[in-house]
Amino acid sequence: MIRINLLGQTRPKAGRRPVDTGAALPVLFIGIGAAVGLLVLLYFYHSLQTQLNDENSKIKTLTAQKTELLSIKQQVESFEKQKQVLQQRVGVIEQLQRDRTGGQELLDMVANTVSRTENLWLSSMTRKGNTIAFDGASASINAVANFITALKRSGYFQKVDIKESKQDEKSTGVQTFLFQISAEISPPQAGPATQAKSASAPTQPAAAPAPAKKG
Repeated sequence: MIRINLLGQTRPKAGRRPVDTGAALPVLFIGIGAAVGLLVLLYFYHSLQTQLNDENSKIKTLTAQKTELLSIKQQVESFEKQKQVLQQRVGVIEQLQRDRTGGQELLDMVANTVSRTENLWLSSMTRKGNTIAFDGASASINAVANFITALKRSGYFQKVDIKESKQDEKSTGVQTFLFQISAEISPPQAGPATQAKSASAPTQPAAAPAPAKKG
């Protein structure tokens, strides 16, 4: 089809419409912001995850150390119990050794003291722990007093008490006094040195206690 331009003017060419970019900028900024925010979140997530892994690793290490320390504690408690048992056994052995050694010396000292005291003899000697009970008889109260003084000076006893002293009513021919004496044993190391000192010192008569009344 042939077109004829009757006006004699050149027809303007149709141009392209300009693109409106004003509406696209907010969308672009939103996209960039979302991407940056996502990157920040990923960074913090990775950092927190790393810290969490480190803390979990520390917890596992501390748990293993706690288990090891509990095991060591149980071993130490077991060793302490064994130590206490051994100490008790050693103490018993040492005590038996002291009793065996000191016992013979104690018997010798008592025998010597009785032999040096005139008109006195023992009927029994009973030991209970650190206490010894003497039962005996004498021809006079002075002999009992001298025996008590000798026991005190021997160094083997730290306390000597007379429990009873009375005249023997069954003895009609000779006047006889029955006595009971209690003495506490001193530590074994104090005995021999004091005994040597006591042996060199003469026994002095002591004031005689008043005899118990009959009846």
